[in-house]
Amino acid sequence: MLFAIKLDYIRPTQEVHAHLESHKAWLVKHVQAGSILFAGPLQGEAAGFLLAYADHRRDVEQMIAEDPFDILGLATFDIQCCEPALRANAFPAHWAGGARPV
Repeated sequence: MLFAIKLDYIRPTQEVHAHLESHKAWLVKHVQAGSILFAGPLQGEAAGFLLAYADHRRDVEQMIAEDPFDILGLATFDIQCCEPALRANAFPAHWAGGARPV
């Protein structure tokens, strides 16, 4: 399943930036494992977004529990499960197998 996850920073920007490198290392670990498909800041630097792939929501929750932003209480995480119905031909079927390619 795919999971759209929005991070809202709840601490001052300088505090978030002080832990950005450890957060990025967490991201890299999970991108390399295939759990995070992409990630990045949203405009305005007050939030971030990532697309994740997992079999169950609890897998995503466990992954987030390892993020320094969660451990240190720097952000909240809004996790939404998505069951794709359509996908671009170039989007890998592995991540959205039930979606019809168009």
